[in-house]
Amino acid sequence: MTHNPLPHEAPWWRHAVIYQVYPRSFADQDGDGVGDLPGITSRLPYLAELGVDAIWISPFYRSPMADAGYDVADYRDIDPLFGDLSDADALIARAHELGVRVVIDLVPNHTSDQHAWFQAALAAGPGSPERERYVFRPGRGDGTEPPNNWESVFGGGAWTRVTEPDGTPGQWYLHLFDDTQPDLNWDNPEVVEEFQDVLRFWLDRGVDGFRVDVAHALIKDPELPDWHGRAVMANGGDGETAHTHLGPMWDQEGVHEIYRGWRRLLDSYNPTGDPAQDRILCAEAWLPTQERTMRYTRADEMHQAFNFHFLQSPWRVDDVTEVVEASLVAAEAVGAPTTWVLSNHDVVRHASRLGLPVGTPRPNGIGALEPQPNAVLGLRRARAATTLMLALPGSAYLYNGEELGLPEHTALPDAVRQDPAFHRTAGEETGRDGCRVPMPWTAAAPSFGFGPGKESWLPQPDLYGVFAVDRQQGVDGSTLELYRTLLRVRRQHDLGVGGLEWLDLGPEVLAFRNARGDGTPVTVITNFGEEPVALPEGTSVLVCSGRLHEGMLGQDTTVWLS
Repeated sequence: MTHNPLPHEAPWWRHAVIYQVYPRSFADQDGDGVGDLPGITSRLPYLAELGVDAIWISPFYRSPMADAGYDVADYRDIDPLFGDLSDADALIARAHELGVRVVIDLVPNHTSDQHAWFQAALAAGPGSPERERYVFRPGRGDGTEPPNNWESVFGGGAWTRVTEPDGTPGQWYLHLFDDTQPDLNWDNPEVVEEFQDVLRFWLDRGVDGFRVDVAHALIKDPELPDWHGRAVMANGGDGETAHTHLGPMWDQEGVHEIYRGWRRLLDSYNPTGDPAQDRILCAEAWLPTQERTMRYTRADEMHQAFNFHFLQSPWRVDDVTEVVEASLVAAEAVGAPTTWVLSNHDVVRHASRLGLPVGTPRPNGIGALEPQPNAVLGLRRARAATTLMLALPGSAYLYNGEELGLPEHTALPDAVRQDPAFHRTAGEETGRDGCRVPMPWTAAAPSFGFGPGKESWLPQPDLYGVFAVDRQQGVDGSTLELYRTLLRVRRQHDLGVGGLEWLDLGPEVLAFRNARGDGTPVTVITNFGEEPVALPEGTSVLVCSGRLHEGMLGQDTTVWLS
């Protein structure tokens, strides 16, 4: 099948490459071992030089940090760990000076248990308007059993019983994640209006959009029926796609009306309809099919939705070809771009994940890597996968450190792990800390240049020195220089808005042409097989994920040809 290119005036978000900054782990300015907003601002020139169009910053709001900031206590303030509102304003202004847009994280499914609303709900008691902002219910039977059998994504039950103001055991509240993250009641108009106001607060400060955390979870089946599935978020490997059997807490129809309201609000900030001024919404939604995911990107809803089917695809030619084709078909059906992604703060880094034998079972995205990945194989495949991804039409997200080829930290001591999934499962799931270890900037510096101090909030492995920015900058063939070249050539050839025509170059080869109607086509070839592949005659190499051997493309290598 052939997929047609977009018009020249396509909005920026349809083809943007957006770089995820995990603020704890990007750059530490004040020396406390934790990344901060001034640290991010100081490194913005690096990101502009890398060639990204925008950054997405994971939560920086005021928070007790029970789940690394995804437990928000105040959506209109910055946690002192990261700085203050003036630091946020300075970051946004500096990014815009450098031509980099800023997308921030929004966590609408739940708040922190330290949020003023939840504290008021505890103090007010059953039946109060304050409790109606959350999902409180009486227990079953004599009240000692939870309202239903739902499990938390992080392990254990999804309900916690509170002590009432008079000191007696009382109602239960729902938390699909940690017990410090009570779920909001999105059937309550007060909740709807509150988040409209939060959006306005940040739009008025100049942000260019929002990545929406667990966007498919806001509305629950009002009957709260028992469900015998596991509320997993991701499997991170070759296993069954997350939420294959959707439960009554996921993807309920009412979420779409919420996002239609948000879209109207964002569109009101661009009254002239100038595509360059669009503010955007991106959905994090782990769903069983491409079609269900892309419903979130219909014309009056969100602009983007992460393509986790691509992220989870096994490294086999048939699987990757199938998921790319299905992705483009599902996106075209609703007139949206496909939003490609290979790594983020919730899954094993793809430089390690792809180093596992194809077919290794991964029951969820927050468990240990067994067996240990082959580092050389993983990096070779990761470079090939990224080179393939950035040649595809649509938008793409990168995760901080992947441009260095960073592997997962697989040997973190249990004593330093912070992910609530590790603690709620008594270590049965090792959690996501391994993909969140701070960036190495300077090989010979304390904490590899992450900050002025010797320590970082998660310890960096010794091998990170080899991957440091200063060891790769300007070095021909380094992963950092590969990413810079990919982003430059992608932009030069308009690959994000190009059309795609499949080519048949053999059973172990994925190949296609990407071109605008008026431009020179770029031929993209990925060799999955053991046998080298000859490059088509009359072509010249634009960029290659690895070395060519006498003009032949080796296994697990991707090349762009003109």
